[in-house]
Amino acid sequence: MSGNQSTQQQLQLAEQAAQGDAPARNQVNALADPMIRFQTDRFCKRFCRENRYRYRCTLIPPWGGAPTDAALCEWGNASYAWMLDDLTGSKRLLKYQARNGASLFDYLYQIANSRPFYERWKDWRFGRRVQVPSYIQDMGPTAARVFLGLRAHDEIDNIAQKLGCPLTEIQALCQRIIALLTQKRRLHLLNPPSSVSLTENHHDDPGGEHPQLDIASHDEPAELHEEKQMLRAAWKNLDAVEQFVLEALVIEEQDASQVLQALQSLGVSIKKGVAPADTDRQQLYYFRRKTLLRLARLMEPQA
Repeated sequence: MSGNQSTQQQLQLAEQAAQGDAPARNQVNALADPMIRFQTDRFCKRFCRENRYRYRCTLIPPWGGAPTDAALCEWGNASYAWMLDDLTGSKRLLKYQARNGASLFDYLYQIANSRPFYERWKDWRFGRRVQVPSYIQDMGPTAARVFLGLRAHDEIDNIAQKLGCPLTEIQALCQRIIALLTQKRRLHLLNPPSSVSLTENHHDDPGGEHPQLDIASHDEPAELHEEKQMLRAAWKNLDAVEQFVLEALVIEEQDASQVLQALQSLGVSIKKGVAPADTDRQQLYYFRRKTLLRLARLMEPQA
C-alpha cells in the first residue's frame, strides 16, 4: 500500500482513519498488523517465563507446552490490542506529516521498533508507569519525584515549584541524578535510546540511502543534552557485538542464557579462539564488564 500511494494520499489516509472512517481504519490496521504480530511475538516470549507451561499460547504459531485443556493465555491478544491502540490511535496518526518523504509504513515501523515503544509496552504489561531505582530513592526524600519529573521532561523550575523547594537545590539534585545514572550506564531511564540489532547498521548515514524518518519529537531538559551527546558519541565507537551485548544485558536486562543463545544462533564469537557454542556465562559477563569500561573511557572528556 505505502509504495503505491503518493505522500498526499497517505496523509489523507492517516487523517481519515484518525477521524473514524471505517475503510481507512481497516487499511491502516492492515498496514500495522505484521509489525504488531512480530513485536508481540518477541515481547511475549521474552517475558513469558512459566506462563507457557500453564496456559495455551495464542501466538501464531503457539509457543510452549501447556496441556490441551489449559485456559487460553490472555497476554498475546491483549498485547496485540495494546500495540494497535498505541500505534494507530487518532493522536498518533495525526502526528504523521510525511517529513523527508517518510511513508505511513515507515512512520509506524520506526515507532514500533523504538525503545520508548518497548518501555511503554513494559509499563502496560507489568502494571506500572515507572519504577524508580532504589539508588535514586536513597539520594533523599525528593529524589524520586525529581527523577519522575526529569523522565516526564518537565522543566526544572516547574519541578522545584511543585515540590516547594529552592530552584538551586533542585538544579543541584538534577545534576547529581544525571551524574549517577551516567555512572551506572542507566541514563536511558530518562530518555531511552533506540533499539540496537546485530544485523543493522546504526551509524549516521548523512545523504545516504536511509533518510531520517518522520518521528514525533519532544523537548527535553537542557541538563540532559550534553550527557546524551557524550553517550551517543561513545556508543557509536562500540562495534555491533559490543552494542548488542550492552543492549541485551544492561538495558533490556535479558537473562544471560538468552543472549548466549542469540549469539550462537548468529555464529558470533565474543572471545578470540572460542567458538560461539563454547561461550559460557562467565565469559559473557567478562565481555560485558570490559565493554562497560571501554564505554566509560570513551565518555571521558578529552584533554
